[in-house]
Amino acid sequence: MIIQKTISPRAWLEMGLLALLWGASFVAVRVALDEIGPLTSVAHRVFWAMLVLWGAVLLMRLPLPREPRIWAAFLVMGLLNNVIPFSLMAWGQLHIPSGLTSILNAATAIFGVLAAAVFLADERITPRKALGVCLGFAGVTTAIGLENLKNFDIGSLAQLAVLGGAMSYAMAGVWARKHFAGQPPQLASAGMLTGATLIMLPLAWVVEGPLTLDLAPATLAAIAYYALAATALAYLLYYRVLAMAGSSNLMLVTLLVAPVAILLGAWLRDETLRPAAYAGFVLLALGLLVLDGRIWRLVKGWGNQGKRTS
Repeated sequence: MIIQKTISPRAWLEMGLLALLWGASFVAVRVALDEIGPLTSVAHRVFWAMLVLWGAVLLMRLPLPREPRIWAAFLVMGLLNNVIPFSLMAWGQLHIPSGLTSILNAATAIFGVLAAAVFLADERITPRKALGVCLGFAGVTTAIGLENLKNFDIGSLAQLAVLGGAMSYAMAGVWARKHFAGQPPQLASAGMLTGATLIMLPLAWVVEGPLTLDLAPATLAAIAYYALAATALAYLLYYRVLAMAGSSNLMLVTLLVAPVAILLGAWLRDETLRPAAYAGFVLLALGLLVLDGRIWRLVKGWGNQGKRTS
């Protein structure tokens, strides 16, 4: 795999925009949860985002797949990448701050390395990846706090729910590698959200009641933001940035999302985090930088520069 080592100014700009979109989504979801249930919030998210992405597919005139197995794969992808993580994280946000949710969400890349090593033949755990994973898990443990696991309460369960969502994201990445090769990303995203909608609409209806738009203006604005901007638009932007910057550099977005969510949570919701949460994020960030090889390249560059000047 070719790793892109340089990022253009335009790629940096769009990566920053993507981080803002995703970071603010945590606070928007929390605003919506003041009035609607977590399953209803997810049903709104996937339904409206699905409509926008199918509009993009039609405008781009992308051919629709005819094989039933592809549509079945969309359904599974919607479950793994939308239904499970969105629902677990939305429920978790009822009991923990948005900023902490975003920090634990950053563990997705750590779980992704392990899932790829288990289920993909061309991936393996190298010493560098092992170090990155260990640092990542140290960060997760620090952010949660061992005392919260010892004195187990609803907040502890909420943090584990968010981690469960991160694990589901990781499994979704493996599923996509196995089943969506050659599919246009816009079509795959629309199909995935269609599968998620087919699951979430009846599930939310049965558990929390029918969807309604008879909601407070702040709730409607939050739904519009996280469904249209932070989901539909963000998916389209994600693949643009992926093409420009490469998958390794795109991992930096994960590091940018959490600070956005933390700052907005503090500003708009008066949320505060324990010092351990920040320490955990630093360890997680270090683990991610080790995983993508950025630190090794930097150290190697310093070493080569030292040799030339000696």
